[in-house]
Amino acid sequence: MLRPKLPTMPQPTGLTTPPAVIHPTTITPGTPTAPVPSAPVAVPAPPSRPVVQLTPGTALALVGGGTAVVLVLGAVLVSLLLAVAITGASVAVCAVVLRSLLASDAKRR
Repeated sequence: MLRPKLPTMPQPTGLTTPPAVIHPTTITPGTPTAPVPSAPVAVPAPPSRPVVQLTPGTALALVGGGTAVVLVLGAVLVSLLLAVAITGASVAVCAVVLRSLLASDAKRR
């Protein structure tokens, strides 16, 4: 009753190039030659980079920033651990209540 209509593949339009044919080449082993010594080449000097000067104020700022990052990360990890502990305790309480309910139901029969 419901038959899908399959599209027909249209012919490519525009210019098409035939596939390239790759011909294998033969490798002839040769004797390695020593490089010809030439005039010494001057090595360019590395570009000079600006030197970072660490003053006592910037060192104190870096230490303060690092301390803040460590404290925030510690607070996040402790809160995650507390959330896992609370979840585990609540699941344990639910298990005890269910066990009690099932045990009392079995005694009544």
